[in-house]
Amino acid sequence: MRQHHFFRTAVILGLLSAIGPFAIDMYLPALPSIGASLHASTGAVLASLMAFFIALGIGQIIYGPVSDMVGRKPPLYFGLLLFAAGSVGCALAPDIQTLIVLRFFQGLGACAGMVIPRAVVRDLHTGNDAARLMSLLMLVFSVSPILAPLSGSFLIEWQGWRAVFWAVLVAAVLGLVLLATSLPETRGREERVNSSVAGALAAYGELLRDVHFLGLVFIGAFGIASFFAYLAHSSFVLIEHYGLTPRQYSFAFAANAASFIGVSQFTGRLAGRFGLVPMVRVAVGGYALVMVVLLALNLAGFTQLPVMIALLFVGYGFLGLVVPATAVLALEEHGAIAGTASALMGTLQFVVGALTMWVVGLFVNGTARPMIAGITGAAVLAFLLARITLRKGGHVQRMAEQAHSVS
Repeated sequence: MRQHHFFRTAVILGLLSAIGPFAIDMYLPALPSIGASLHASTGAVLASLMAFFIALGIGQIIYGPVSDMVGRKPPLYFGLLLFAAGSVGCALAPDIQTLIVLRFFQGLGACAGMVIPRAVVRDLHTGNDAARLMSLLMLVFSVSPILAPLSGSFLIEWQGWRAVFWAVLVAAVLGLVLLATSLPETRGREERVNSSVAGALAAYGELLRDVHFLGLVFIGAFGIASFFAYLAHSSFVLIEHYGLTPRQYSFAFAANAASFIGVSQFTGRLAGRFGLVPMVRVAVGGYALVMVVLLALNLAGFTQLPVMIALLFVGYGFLGLVVPATAVLALEEHGAIAGTASALMGTLQFVVGALTMWVVGLFVNGTARPMIAGITGAAVLAFLLARITLRKGGHVQRMAEQAHSVS
C-alpha cells in the first residue's frame, strides 16, 4: 500500500512538474516554422523561448515563499490557471512581439509546477527516500522531453505550430483535475504559523549565506544550463545544419532525454549503496569528461552527427544522476523553509540556464560548435564546483552520510 501511494505521489508531482517543460519541448520543433509564419528572425524566435525561461526564473522566487505561507495547493491552482490563459493567448498571437509577451505570462504560470513539487517531496521525505521519490518524479517528468518534441512535430505537420499551444492547454486542464482530486495538502496550518513575507526575506538571507547550499544549487544549475544550451539551439543545428526533418529531430532529442531519465532512476539505489555525495562526485566528473572529449573531437574535425549524438547520450546519462541528487542535498537541512529554498534553487538555476543560452547565442555561426562549447563549459564549471563543495570530509558529506545512516 505504501509503495502504491509512493508511486502515485510521484506520478502526480511529475505531471505537474512536466507541464511547463512540455510547453518548451513541444515548442522546439516549431521554432523554424514560427519564424517563417510570423516573418521573424531567428533571434526574435529565440526571444520567445528566452521570455519563457526568464519568467520561470522570476516566478519561482515568489511561488516558493507563498507556498510556505498559504500551503502548496493554492499557488499551484493560480499558476495552472495563468498558464492556461497564456496558452490560449499564444495560440492566437498575430505577431512575434505578442507571442513573446504571452510566452512570458505563460512561463509565470508554469513555474508554480516547477518549484512547488520539490517542496512537496521535502514535506514528505528526507534522505534516500527523498532521492528515490525525486528520481521517480523525474521519470514521469521525462515524458516531456521524450514525447513532447515528437508529438509536437506531428501536431505541427498536421495543424501547424499554433496547435502546440492548444495541446499544452489540455495538459494544464489535466493538471488542475489531478490537483483537485488526487493531491492532498502537505503543509498543514500549524507549519504555516511562522511563515510571512518578513520570514521569507529572512529565509532568503539565510540561504544566500549558506555556501554549501549555494554550491549544491550551482552544481545543478550548470548541469541544467548545459542541457538548456542544447535545448535552445539543437533544433536549428540539427534541422538547419544537419538537415534533419522535425520528426527526425524529435527522435534525436528524445534519445538524449531518455538517457538522462533512464539513468536517473538508479539515483536512489546508488545513493543507498555509496552515498549521495560520492555518487555525485563520480557522476559530475564523468559528465565533464565526456563533454570535453566531444568538444575536442569537434575541434579536431570530427563533426559527424552520430558522434555528437552518441557522446551527448552518454554525457546526459551521467547528468541524470547529478540533478536529482544535488536537489535533495540542497534541501536536506532546510525542511522548515523548503518552498523558499526550492524557489531560490529554481530561480538561480534558470537564471544560469538563460544566461548560458544567451552567451551561446552570441556565437551562433550555423554549425554545432558554439552549442557544444557552451555545453562543455557549463559541464566543466559544474565539475569544478563539485570539487570544492563536495570535497571529502566536508560538511555536506557529513550531512549526507547522517541522512543516509538514519534512513
